[in-house]
Amino acid sequence: MEDDELQAIRAKRMAELQAQGGSSAGRGGFPGGSGSPAGGSGGGSGASGQEDAEKKQQVEDMRRNMLYQILDNNARERLARINMVKADKARAVEDLLIKLAQSNQLRNKVSEQQLIDLLGQINQQEPSASQTKIVYNRRRFDDDSDDEYDL
Repeated sequence: MEDDELQAIRAKRMAELQAQGGSSAGRGGFPGGSGSPAGGSGGGSGASGQEDAEKKQQVEDMRRNMLYQILDNNARERLARINMVKADKARAVEDLLIKLAQSNQLRNKVSEQQLIDLLGQINQQEPSASQTKIVYNRRRFDDDSDDEYDL
């Protein structure tokens, strides 16, 4: 009997979350609309872990929707390529774009050139110590190993 009630509560909560997700996507997909904590019975840790995972998934879906609305196709492709190489830098750019969109500082979709300019500004702000430097150590012609045999 208790399992049936638990399943009914979970189904009801899932329906509420889906309704909230659908209504916030209709408002443009900007997060921070509901602000209500996922409370309830205060049950076991397994259920709260599942709720946390669902909440993270919803936040990521909202991020993707916002970025889809903010960026044009070429900029989105470039950001995806950057994400493959440097995920932390791509995440920082995404956060900055979302913050700009939430503060209504973006009027149009961000083009690829605007994204490149934004990346340049972010690179200038970072310390130069994080830049990668490659040093080649090559053997010189007069550094032969044949000298060892002339004993």
